[in-house]
Amino acid sequence: AATDAIDWVIELTTNTRSAKNELGIPPGAKLAAYLATPSDVAARTIERSSAAIERLARLTPVTVGEAPEGPAMQVIAGSDVFVIPLEGIIDIAAEKARLEKALAASRKEAGSLEGRLGNAAFVDKAKPEAVEKARADLAHHQGEVERLTAALARLG
Repeated sequence: AATDAIDWVIELTTNTRSAKNELGIPPGAKLAAYLATPSDVAARTIERSSAAIERLARLTPVTVGEAPEGPAMQVIAGSDVFVIPLEGIIDIAAEKARLEKALAASRKEAGSLEGRLGNAAFVDKAKPEAVEKARADLAHHQGEVERLTAALARLG
């Protein structure tokens, strides 16, 4: 049970930090977090370790209940979905525009690489290193598309 709680805090902390990074929120910014229906692990951990959660994940005390309406991001820990309001934290429209621009660029580059790798002449005639680099670049851009799509979904 103790390891479940530790793993849960680690996952919450890691995912909160990643979400902040994706949205350009300063790492030290303390954010409010809401958890509508906590799991048993979450309820026990919040009750016993709220100071650790606040310090590690940089959250204000977790509120068990519904989050206020408005733009928010979701952070997952175990089976729990935290809602972190973003009103007043970031410029939602500017952040969406930045993410959409980066997403379009990654999609375009991924499409170009898919076309190149789908061309048998390129794969057969190019140096193996060039083909390998194109595959690695494609994997990178596909990962970026997933990451940016998730970041946009978080903004709603």
